[in-house]
Order: sequence, then C-alpha cells, then structure tokens
Amino acid sequence: MLHPVNARLDEHLPADHKLSKVYRVGAGLTGLLLVAFGILGLIDRIGFFDTGGDTVLALNTNGALSVLSICIGALLFIGMVIGKTFASTLNIVLGVAFILSGFVNLALLDSSFNFLAFRIQNVLFSFVVGVMLMWFGMYGRVGSALPHDNPYWRARHPEQAAREQRVRRGVGRA
Repeated sequence: MLHPVNARLDEHLPADHKLSKVYRVGAGLTGLLLVAFGILGLIDRIGFFDTGGDTVLALNTNGALSVLSICIGALLFIGMVIGKTFASTLNIVLGVAFILSGFVNLALLDSSFNFLAFRIQNVLFSFVVGVMLMWFGMYGRVGSALPHDNPYWRARHPEQAAREQRVRRGVGRA
C-alpha cells in the first residue's frame, strides 16, 4: 500500500525537542569552518576582488569571498546559539543558497563576472555544504512517514496525537 508524500514545513513547531541538537551542532560546526576559511583568506592579504590563483585550505579565494565566508559562518554560529526551529530553518535556507551559489558560480567560472574567484573545487564545496546544511535542517523535520513520537508529527496532527496519548495512558478510546 502506497502512502502519499506529505513533506512540508510548519511555522508553529515545538521548540523543546532533542532534534534541535542536530540543527545546532550542524550550524555551529559549519559556521566555524567557514569563519576559519575566511580568516585564513584575510590573513593572506589577498586582493578584495583578485581573481588570481590564491588558495586557502585547497579552495580558491579572494578578500570578498573571505569576508562573505566570515559573515555566513557567523550567521550559522548565531543559529547554533539561538537553536530551536530557527537553526533548522536557517540551515535549510542557507543550504539552498549554497546550492544555488554553486550553480551560479559554475556558470561564471571562465567569465569576467567571476568576482569571487571560484574554481571547480569551490563549486563542489558549495554543493557539498549546501546539501549538508539542508540535511542538518531537515533532519527529523521533513519526511513522508515521521514516527508518531516525533515532535513535528505531533505538531501537525494534534488531535490524533492527543488520542494516542490518552490510549497510552489507558484513558478513552482510540
């Protein structure tokens, strides 16, 4: 028997659940990685819009990409501090942004509009970080068959969750 896929994000989700640790750790570690990359790029005193072959941690960079990496990394770190569904939503949004950035910069690789000095390794990094952030953000939040003890399932099906809770306590009927 096939069940229809019902994957959606709700705004009124529970805030006190164990899944927020995944969102927080994912955002924090990714943010720290991006901040480190940005700082190392700035320490090398690479020109702001230099499109030369300057590399940091095997990725091509310039001053603009370094500053952008620090800003995005700081935003992810703030998401880790705030936590809850904010971190999850932030991870999803930034994950999509990283994937879109990968496609845009892939198209700009050999053009004069490549002002962030992207090379193919940067594009691949952008895709990997994008998918990873989306996974962190959607973990336990989106799916076609969330278990009934999942806080997101309970938030989306409050009447059925209440019925199941009463049955577990031995009060009432299913």
